[in-house]
Amino acid sequence: MTAEREILLEAKNLRKEFGGLVAVDDVSVAIYARTLHSIIGPNGAGKTTLFNLLSGMMNPSRGQVFYQGKDITGLAPHRRAHLGIGRSFQITNIFPNLTVLENVRLAAQAIGKDNFRMLHGADSFPAYEEKAREVLGRVGLNGRESHFAQTLPHGDKRKLELGIMLASDPQLLLLDEPTAGMSSEQVPALLDIIRAIMADGDKTIVLVEHRMDMVMSISDRITVMHQGQVLAEGTPHEIATNQTVQSAYLGALYGDLAKELEDNVG
Repeated sequence: MTAEREILLEAKNLRKEFGGLVAVDDVSVAIYARTLHSIIGPNGAGKTTLFNLLSGMMNPSRGQVFYQGKDITGLAPHRRAHLGIGRSFQITNIFPNLTVLENVRLAAQAIGKDNFRMLHGADSFPAYEEKAREVLGRVGLNGRESHFAQTLPHGDKRKLELGIMLASDPQLLLLDEPTAGMSSEQVPALLDIIRAIMADGDKTIVLVEHRMDMVMSISDRITVMHQGQVLAEGTPHEIATNQTVQSAYLGALYGDLAKELEDNVG
C-alpha cells in the first residue's frame, strides 16, 4: 500500500446495541491518512454512535477499532489523546472562566511532560504559551488571548475548541458537528480554518456534519449512514450521483437536496 493510501483509523464490523435497539450494525470503514472523511446521515442513522465508537466515548457491543494498525477498542478517550487523536463535541467543550490563552495553553500542557504541574504559574512554561499563541493565530483568535472564554461569540467558541484540539498537535481530528449552533455567516470562517489545516498536509479529519454544502466542498470521501448501516461510500461526486443514496436517503429524506448536492460537485 502506498503512503497516499495508508489507513490511519479503521473500524471493523462495529456493532452497538442499546437494549433491543441496534444503533450501529456491522459497520466497517477505513479512514486514510491525510484525508478529510465525512460521515453523514439523517437523525437516527447511527452516525453519532459510530463517531462515539471511533473516539472511545462508547465501547462497541462487538467489533474493533484500529489506529495505526493497533487495536484501540478498549482505550479511554484520554488514552487515545496521547496517541494523537483529538475530538470535538456538538456542545462546546471549553473552560468558560479561563481566558482564551489559558484554555489553549492548558491543552498543550496536558499532553506534554508537565501535565501534572497544572498549579505552577504560566511563566514557568514559556514553550506552552508560545505554542498556544501560535495555535490561536491559526484559528483566527489572535487579539482575543486575554478574553474570558465565556464572553466569546458562539462562532469564536467553536474556533477556540478547535484551537484546544490543535494545541496537542493530534494526527487525527474527530469533529462532531463543528458548525452546530453557528449562523450561516459564521460558517465560512470555520471552513477556511479546516481547509488550512488540511492544506498543511499532516492531519487527518473525520467529520460528522449536517451542512451538506460544506460536506461536499471539503470532503475527500464520504460515508453515508442509514438505519445503522453503511448505505454508500465514495467521493463527493460519487455520493451525489449515487442512485441508491438519492432514492433511499437524499431524495426520500431531504426532498430536493440531491439536486443541490449535484450542483455543488457538478
